[in-house]
Amino acid sequence: MPHVKHAIRWFEIPVMNFERAKEFYSAILQTDIQEYFQGADRRGLLPFDADEGGIGGAIVHGPDFLSSQRGCLVYLYCSGGVAGVLDRVLAAGGRIEREASPFPEAGQYAVIVDSEGNRVALYGDE
Repeated sequence: MPHVKHAIRWFEIPVMNFERAKEFYSAILQTDIQEYFQGADRRGLLPFDADEGGIGGAIVHGPDFLSSQRGCLVYLYCSGGVAGVLDRVLAAGGRIEREASPFPEAGQYAVIVDSEGNRVALYGDE
């Protein structure tokens, strides 16, 4: 098998209420979420730097997307560290499932539940 740079190329976080989820992720990541449609799916692009090999993802509302706490756990990178993002989670309508903890080898991580009921991890190298 050839060596690959990243195991993940793209991810999608299912949402039941697009506007609420857009506000949640905009608030905790302190960014504007760009919307677009792909067929019947409404999508909100999460920030990433494609020119530098960044891995992209989106929040998605559509007939085949159901929020869940039982699926894959996606780790979102937090520029400036996890603590600052955790400070914004509750105010944005989410909850903290696991406080910031050391990540093996480097950085910190935490696990939250977003405004739609999805478990999402946060990762920061500070």
